[in-house]
Amino acid sequence: MSEERVGFFTDTSVCIGCKACEVACKEWNAVPEDGLSLTAMSYDNTQALGASTWRHVAFIEQPRPDGRTQLPVVEGGSTAQETPVGGDGELRWLMSSDVCKHCTHAACLDVCPTGSLFRTEFGTVVVQEDICNGCGYCVPACPYGVIEQRPHDGRAFKCTMCYDRLGVGQEPACAKACPTESIQFGPLDELRERAALRVDQLHEAGVPEARLYGHDPDDGVGGDGAFFLLLDEPEVYGLPPDPVVTTRDLPAMWKHAGVAALSLLGGVAACFVATAGRGRR
Repeated sequence: MSEERVGFFTDTSVCIGCKACEVACKEWNAVPEDGLSLTAMSYDNTQALGASTWRHVAFIEQPRPDGRTQLPVVEGGSTAQETPVGGDGELRWLMSSDVCKHCTHAACLDVCPTGSLFRTEFGTVVVQEDICNGCGYCVPACPYGVIEQRPHDGRAFKCTMCYDRLGVGQEPACAKACPTESIQFGPLDELRERAALRVDQLHEAGVPEARLYGHDPDDGVGGDGAFFLLLDEPEVYGLPPDPVVTTRDLPAMWKHAGVAALSLLGGVAACFVATAGRGRR
């Protein structure tokens, strides 16, 4: 990589669920409409990341932790949106703009047979749609369930982190459009430092559940190029708690397969020699 690695830090504590990131992503990248079907369980009308949803804003409704009447306001913006309900109980919205993680160890790259998926000079992972043959190997390989094939097309699509914009020194459309700076873009090392300070801020302000997800270079995918500040467990946001690159065991598997193949060839050779020896008697 000739350029400094860049990425996203998404601070969910200041996400207001406006979906400006979803709209900006679709407009800039000409991503087609994807149904706009309400789940009947929340105000979420895009449901999950997919071939035609490269940014997805999750709406999670839950009781306020520890019976708090509201989460504190801290420097840098408000925290999760509070929504009162009747009776003694009160609810809050946890909102989070999800996206492809642009993994350090990207299994989708490992399994792509055509080179359609490649690592850019910015450290991001991009699909070249004109090279994709629609094999679909990348779909089950992704530990986050991000990449998907479009119906009636077969080719795989996902977030490119606006590779064309990065090439001319611009930030991705979603980060540009975010009104609360929930989505922050920049050099990955700087974002990790900024995120750690933000978590400390929230802890000091009385939000002990604030935590980072996907920031650790020693995790199962080598750290994500898009990581998050969460206000609850990853599973609440639909994220795997301990993602692992699905091709992690491929070298060992190939080694075992090679040993098995050599053993088989050795057995065949031994049978051939024994048969030939009996034939000369």
